[in-house]
Amino acid sequence: MTEDGRTEYGDENQHTHEDRQESGTQPSREPAPQPRSEPAPQPRSEPAPQPRSEPAPQPRSELARRTLAVPDLSLVVLIGATGSGKSTFAARHFRPTEVLSSDFCRGLVSDDENDQSASGDAFEVLHFVAGKRLAAGRLTVVDATNVQSEARAQLVRLAREHDVLPVAIVLDVPEQVCAARNASRADRAGLPRRVIQRHQRELRRSLRHLEREGFRKVHVLRGQEEVESAEVVTERRFNDLRHLTGPFDIIGDIHGCRSELETLLGRLGYELARDALGRAVDAVHPEGRTAVFVGDLVDRGPDSPGVLRLVMGMVGAGHALCVPGNHENKLGRYLKGRKVQHTHGLAETIEQLDKEDAGFRAEVGEFIRGLVSHYVLDGGGLVVCHAGLPEKYHGRTSGRVRSFALYGDTTGETDEFGLPVRYPWAEDYRGRAAVVYGHTPTPRAAWLNNTLCLDTGCVFGGAMTALRWPEREMVDVPAERVWYEPTKPLATEAPGGADGRPLDLNDVAGRRIVETRYMGRLAVKEENAAAALEVMSRFAIDPRLLPYLPPTMAPCATSAEEGYLEHPAEAFAGYRADGVREVVCEEKHMGSRAVVLVCRDETVAEELPHGAEGRGGGAPVGLPKGASGALYTRTGRPFFDDPETTERILRRVRDCAEEAGLWAELETDWLLLDAELMPWSLKATGLLRKQYAAVGAASGAVFPDVLGALEAAAARGVEVSPLLTRQRDRAADAAAFTEAYRRYCWRVGTDPADGADESGASSASSASGGSDAEAAPDAPNTSEASGGSDRFAGLGELDGVRLAPFQILAVQGRSLAGLAHTDQLALIDRLIAAEAAVAARDGARAGGGTDRPGLLATTRRIIVDTEDEVSVAAGVAWWLDLTADGGEGMVVKPVQALIRQGDGRLVQPGVKCRGREYLRIIYGPEYTRPENLRRLRVRHLGHKRSLALREYALGLEALDRLADGEPLWRVHEAVFAVLALESEPVDPRL
Repeated sequence: MTEDGRTEYGDENQHTHEDRQESGTQPSREPAPQPRSEPAPQPRSEPAPQPRSEPAPQPRSELARRTLAVPDLSLVVLIGATGSGKSTFAARHFRPTEVLSSDFCRGLVSDDENDQSASGDAFEVLHFVAGKRLAAGRLTVVDATNVQSEARAQLVRLAREHDVLPVAIVLDVPEQVCAARNASRADRAGLPRRVIQRHQRELRRSLRHLEREGFRKVHVLRGQEEVESAEVVTERRFNDLRHLTGPFDIIGDIHGCRSELETLLGRLGYELARDALGRAVDAVHPEGRTAVFVGDLVDRGPDSPGVLRLVMGMVGAGHALCVPGNHENKLGRYLKGRKVQHTHGLAETIEQLDKEDAGFRAEVGEFIRGLVSHYVLDGGGLVVCHAGLPEKYHGRTSGRVRSFALYGDTTGETDEFGLPVRYPWAEDYRGRAAVVYGHTPTPRAAWLNNTLCLDTGCVFGGAMTALRWPEREMVDVPAERVWYEPTKPLATEAPGGADGRPLDLNDVAGRRIVETRYMGRLAVKEENAAAALEVMSRFAIDPRLLPYLPPTMAPCATSAEEGYLEHPAEAFAGYRADGVREVVCEEKHMGSRAVVLVCRDETVAEELPHGAEGRGGGAPVGLPKGASGALYTRTGRPFFDDPETTERILRRVRDCAEEAGLWAELETDWLLLDAELMPWSLKATGLLRKQYAAVGAASGAVFPDVLGALEAAAARGVEVSPLLTRQRDRAADAAAFTEAYRRYCWRVGTDPADGADESGASSASSASGGSDAEAAPDAPNTSEASGGSDRFAGLGELDGVRLAPFQILAVQGRSLAGLAHTDQLALIDRLIAAEAAVAARDGARAGGGTDRPGLLATTRRIIVDTEDEVSVAAGVAWWLDLTADGGEGMVVKPVQALIRQGDGRLVQPGVKCRGREYLRIIYGPEYTRPENLRRLRVRHLGHKRSLALREYALGLEALDRLADGEPLWRVHEAVFAVLALESEPVDPRL
């Protein structure tokens, strides 16, 4: 509470007078106005002038120097009688899109700009559009008479609602000039003279009260010559420092802890400068970095004057920026002679300042008066303030903005210590700019939704923390002692800490537009988002462990080769047409797509931040004790219900990465891998039994009897040869179908009681299943949309389980999606090669005996030159050998990643070319018959290819956001969109 009994949180009126300093500069300090097309930065540490009316008319020689300063974000209200030239003035000095004319709005609603009966509707339209422009941060000019105080009051309220400055430009033109102008216009020639006279009278009554009405700047132009000679120039707001790009060192609350501040500056690389008495009066970084202080320099600590002397010196020398904290605000009011309560450490500061001379105290008062509530820096990507700031207040200027920046907001409740409960604004923050602030003591600095609280309670015995920007690295020094006993223990989190709501339904619900760097704006339909939400909320793993989902993959163009639906020749020809010369053909494994997030150790997993927000710090995701990562399907579901099975796999991958030296080489504590988990039956037993095994069992039961009957008839001399031949062919196709799917099933686990059933899957896998979509992306039926889930329960051992990684998607702080596939596979080869040493050290190989294969499987491949016929032929032969024994086929990818066509469009990142026998599982046992192939060759691939590219672009965007340290909701937005696109209707056999 303040000394007058009002709460210090969110009290807009309390600080309105101080906030007036943010609108401009003092006359003696204002730089020369810049032309409107080239607004120049101004010093932002100076206070703004009090609103004032324009001087009386000047001599003609002075008119040329007359300029009208207008803030670059403001509501400009033109005031003048009809015929005073407002529209002409607006057209001369403002862009057409910036001007909202009441006459034009009248025409919009009535087809007659002079229909006064439509004025009410016209002004509703004008105010609505003006509000939309101001909300978007656009300079807005209202061209209307505005001579009545009621009309102006609505516009001032509109400006306040959007926290922008209202500016009045008055055109005080003689009555006869207005009358002559109206007479020259056909639509106003009959306007009665008394209308102009009434406007003039109302204008005269208004001139003395415009500032009182709330206008921050008032420009009065008297006479026609002064109007014509005026020049409008825009000036940046004091909080707009977007042109400063750093690098910055943002330092949290100091509270008089001068010694710790000097130590921290030393850790950051600053060189202190001292005066003759040995006091620190400046600090310079040899690399030109700028320190930024988030306020609360004073109170509670042992040397507030020393902190002020150092910070004031740095700001004055241009080596630092500073925003005010609530403690500076209160001290400033005390120094101005206001009545304030000497509480919360102010008494100690007053006592310390009393030992300084009057000149120093005056400098302190002047310094505090010149502080601006917040700064927008680095192209708008960084906002620094004291207590945090929602996006709608960034760059705005009002008492409400200043109050929030100083005090934050509260829920209206008090805690058990009698202190206000702070509203967790950071939980709802979805802005692009990173907001760095202090004010609320917390044991550790933690990112949440692109916001970071740097107040780590130094004065209370905690630490003093700084953030290096743009590196996003945290540097801190411990407090030398407890300087001030806190009223309550340090909060476990800043407002909206790690246990808050990092994600929100509004992040994903409804129709969404996701901005991507590789395909621009991608739309997600509302119904697709709803389907994805069903899967994500019911079946997926914790979204904090879900930084990526792999895209679907389109098949190669349909082949005209006899007996084939897909053939490598079409894949090579397609890439050759796209201008891709070198492609890599990778073996397509007989399993289920898997994404593996593996941490270097359990400690890293425990500290794994939300999304990528922890480049230098982050809030823990709350992994179960002992968990070291995640293993999930292409739709985000965990592969195993049993955490121990997952941990066995992660442990082996982690040990192999250590043995291969990847942790050190890639400078990371975690890896995100794209892989295939085998066998297919490990995840698809339900699908095998319900769909494929049923077909095999039915054919096995029917065809022997049918063939026996037909053969007996033929033996009796009945002419059944055509029918018998057809049925034998059908039986052979059915047998080939059964043989095809059985190749993807083998026994896993070590239980001797396990046995294979008719599906070819072991009974140890009987709890497995999952969806058709994730277990067999090519399968024609899917159960996932209906919510079915029968995840694999777990294995005692990993005997028979194979994991084939083929790409490292991302590491700490970097996306590796742009790495050439040959380089990717070289890293993967090292990972796999290291398993032998790991298994030998462990005394066994990957869950089995020494004579059994390891967990990690190699991805075989061949490089093909699409413009070399010999190389293409070798690629085709390699595929034929690969699929001769029923292998699934191969994936063809450009060797270089992120390839674009000549027109800038992305090239398909990969196409699948599936084997002839494997496709029986997809298209049916008899698909190779000529009549069936003719029908199946009519495949509409356009939608599938579009879907694959869109999902690929979204996956890349998720990885880039992860690497850039963007908040979880931004990463999750792209990941969720991939899952949503999976609901688009497309032939599931493609």
